Amino acid sequence: MTVQKVAVVTGASSGIGAATARGLAAAGYRVALVARRAERLEALAKEIGDAASVHAVDVTDRAAVDAFAATLDRVDVLVNNAGGAIGAESVETGDPTDWLRMYQVNVLGVLHATQAFLPALRASGDGTVLVLSSTAAFAAYEGGGGYVAAKAGAHAIAGTLRLELVGEPIRVIEVAPGMVKTDEFALTRFRGDAAKAESIYAGVPDPLTAEDVADTIIWAVTRPPHVNIDLLVVRPRAQAAQHKVHRR
Repeated sequence: MTVQKVAVVTGASSGIGAATARGLAAAGYRVALVARRAERLEALAKEIGDAASVHAVDVTDRAAVDAFAATLDRVDVLVNNAGGAIGAESVETGDPTDWLRMYQVNVLGVLHATQAFLPALRASGDGTVLVLSSTAAFAAYEGGGGYVAAKAGAHAIAGTLRLELVGEPIRVIEVAPGMVKTDEFALTRFRGDAAKAESIYAGVPDPLTAEDVADTIIWAVTRPPHVNIDLLVVRPRAQAAQHKVHRR
């Protein structure tokens, strides 16, 4: 009898995480939906059906992550998607509280989930850790200091983990999206200012969608076991680099 594989997706309550969960379920995985907002997860689980389970967990809470990990009898894929940006102030004027929160979710959140699930991923005999970083990890920009630093940290975790696990039955994949337009990312960054959030995408023909990035994640995860997509950078055609965006 074929055993159904299990994927854990953090930050599954919206955007890329929710789209990834849908795609993995469609690809035949049982999907553990992880985020703080239980009501969002419940709605997504209802949409996906029996293949989804709901786990209201904050990845910055190590004890909660460990307790959740102990409830799963199998894990084949971990998608470290939880993250985000807060604020666009300069380094000089940035609020250390915002920087700390970005570090906690983008870096320590990845660390907590990865450490908690590595034993199960190893036991599966064919595990995959996927880290969703950002092109911000590779190029600084004004107003992005805290987020750049946090995503550079996530990138460092992926690269280091790959070196440390070589020879074991675990792949480490990093997907680094460029400009993605989702319902919440920019709105959260600008603290609910919808006009500022929308201005980021003004005139840009077809920025990436959550589904575009999810499709990339699912493709990478579902390659044959011997194929490791170390780092995949995905941008919209209108974005040649972090600082070079075509606008109409």
